[in-house]
Amino acid sequence: MPRYLISFDDGSMDHIPDEDWPSVGEASHKVVREAKAAGVWIFGGGVERQQSTIVATDGTTTAGPVPETKAVVGGFSIIEVSSREEALVWAAKIAIGCRCAQEVREIMFDPES
Repeated sequence: MPRYLISFDDGSMDHIPDEDWPSVGEASHKVVREAKAAGVWIFGGGVERQQSTIVATDGTTTAGPVPETKAVVGGFSIIEVSSREEALVWAAKIAIGCRCAQEVREIMFDPES
């Protein structure tokens, strides 16, 4: 069955007032609980706002993009559903809960994973 990455960019939730965060958190967690109960939830979470570190093929490291200067993932969900249409339904639920638009991309199948 196909798996989908549902994600949003870092900063996409910056418009939310501090006093609304408890209700946004509850709405988001409600969608996660619903997805788990439906058996489609694989994994998800928010990504800390910080500069990334790039590890090259030779093992050397360099500072990665700074979130304020380049679009980076701010949060994601991975679900397993039967169709893209179903993934879009879940993405809409997440968008409502998180109060921000979501990007939906199918994850390439790898029999080793």
